[in-house]
Amino acid sequence: PPHSAVSPARPMFSLRTLCARGLAAASSPALAACTLARTLPPVQRALYSTGVSFELTDEQKAIQHLAREFSRNEIIPVAAELDRTMEYPRELLKRTHELGLLNCEIPEEYGGVGLHCQESCIIKEELAYGCSGVSTAFEANTLAQMPVLLAGSHEQKLKYLAPMTEEVSFCAYGVTEPGAGSDVANIQTKAVKDGDKWILNGNKMWITNSGVASWFFVLARTDASASAGRGFTAFIVERDWEGVSVGKKEINMGQRCSDTRGVTFENVVIPDANRLGAEGQGFKIAMGAFDRTRPPVAAGAVGVAQRALEEAIKYAKERKTMGKPIIEHQAIAFMLAENAANIEAARLMTLRSAWEVDQGRRNTYYASIAKMLASEACMKATTDAVQVFGGAGFNTEYPVEKLMRDAKIFSLYEGTTQIQQLIISRELAHKY
Repeated sequence: PPHSAVSPARPMFSLRTLCARGLAAASSPALAACTLARTLPPVQRALYSTGVSFELTDEQKAIQHLAREFSRNEIIPVAAELDRTMEYPRELLKRTHELGLLNCEIPEEYGGVGLHCQESCIIKEELAYGCSGVSTAFEANTLAQMPVLLAGSHEQKLKYLAPMTEEVSFCAYGVTEPGAGSDVANIQTKAVKDGDKWILNGNKMWITNSGVASWFFVLARTDASASAGRGFTAFIVERDWEGVSVGKKEINMGQRCSDTRGVTFENVVIPDANRLGAEGQGFKIAMGAFDRTRPPVAAGAVGVAQRALEEAIKYAKERKTMGKPIIEHQAIAFMLAENAANIEAARLMTLRSAWEVDQGRRNTYYASIAKMLASEACMKATTDAVQVFGGAGFNTEYPVEKLMRDAKIFSLYEGTTQIQQLIISRELAHKY
């Protein structure tokens, strides 16, 4: 089905600005376009407006088509087997690299394609539709790269981001610990400065891509007496440095082809050149990365929910009880209708939160709303899909039981639903 989007009418933005500032010559096409826009009826005038649009650009449609074809033709056929074997989807990720989908937010200056957050969300939804385990492995790269994009120096971006556009490689975001998930301020990993280097000690847990990563973004406490906002510093830590060890692959309920492990740092020597941003700014950098990556995570939840809804509709049209397809029974029809509404709302809010990023604005409020709505919509859609399938939905021969298992993590990682509610409530106090 066509997926709606909220996107700015980019081609007309510069024209509108020129007209407003009186910089266009009377004979210029720009002024002519602005003048015409003022004389058109309201419906036609909307075509010249820079306001809300629910249409993807031609470029976004092409990106969506590419990601959708890849997901349907290459991910879905192997998704069940990847879930069974829990094998890391390296070959599929190589294909995303070949197609230009992987690492898509790395700027052109460093060899990437420099897509915006909206395009990243479009891609993520399509990949998650096929298998969210694959899309999580895919998105883990972006999560680890984001602090470098936000706070890294030119030299750090050249060293750690540019090579990822040339050949397939992976990185991981190391913040969560055994005793510090939502409570980031409770992180125990410490980095002590020693001249022009740092000595890192601690343990991270539930780190996606850690078994295949060549480097890690690591958040560590550097000032025990300071608040969270000033007590943490961010670092880039290479996998093959002495003292870095990666634990066993964790066996999770869902998204089983994604690689999740613990990571231990024991007297790891970090050059000061690998410090990201200023000392004491690590928490701000880490949270800033979440603002940028929560929209794609929400998009992944939307993709899983959309798949569950479509599978449920297809089954409900085929399965008959009491002489008619079960989709004609109001109990089933209303269940599907409610999920459709939830998914549409979640998709729009996801793209709104991404749009805020692309406008260069702080999107914390919208990102948390999107993450909360999409996660809950995903869990409900997949649970209801199993219900529509009945006993068959509980069986591994059908896809919906996997979708339900995969869905749960969306309300847990990158901030639980309850953490999103906390963030939203705090934002409200400042917003109104």
